Amino acid sequence: MKFIVLGLGNFGSELSIKLTELGHEVIGVDSNMKRVEYLQDSITHTICMDTTDQSAVRSLPVRNSDVVIIGIGEDTGASIITTALIKQMKANRLIARAINPAHQQVMEAMGIDEIIHPEADTAYRLAKRLDIGTIVDSFTLDDQYKVIEATLPDAFVGKTIREVDFQKEFNINIVTIVRNKEKVNNFGQVQVFHEILGVVSPETRLEARDMLVVFGKVDDIDRMLKK
Repeated sequence: MKFIVLGLGNFGSELSIKLTELGHEVIGVDSNMKRVEYLQDSITHTICMDTTDQSAVRSLPVRNSDVVIIGIGEDTGASIITTALIKQMKANRLIARAINPAHQQVMEAMGIDEIIHPEADTAYRLAKRLDIGTIVDSFTLDDQYKVIEATLPDAFVGKTIREVDFQKEFNINIVTIVRNKEKVNNFGQVQVFHEILGVVSPETRLEARDMLVVFGKVDDIDRMLKK
């Protein structure tokens, strides 16, 4: 996959390095030349650029990239302007970092659906999630078994758990479902939040954009996700 990471501070640099190590093509961008030079051997491509400069940003291959991540943390003004410019360029997928509640509210007002926060392990976890694609998060029990949270394959949309019969067909168990719901925030923007359905029944009907929390062997889970 192809990624653009704007802002190479602690978060952006760790994310870019990890994605590169996972075999992805990464363009890391920062206005600080020392950071760019320091990371040039650890990231696929590095560019020194003022990401608040519209003409400069338009030179980036935003439409040809799978994901653009705004990792700017020190300067919320630069983060907001950069996010607005990238959104105008209609990135295929845009993920923005919010530093505080006020920053997040501005991002929400701009209609940014994917907003992340700078917890200590965010960069590593996000890199792993982006690398796997459909898997949102996972917990390894041993070499064979995992509990994972993954996006529902399109083939199962509209079916009940009984109709799919995950246990018989794939030898895995559905722990619960995390369902996307929409709400209107204080700025009148529609935002997506997650609702955990708890213990699901065989008659629970699967919906588009559901996230399944499943338990089973790694190979069986992988087989299910490829349906």
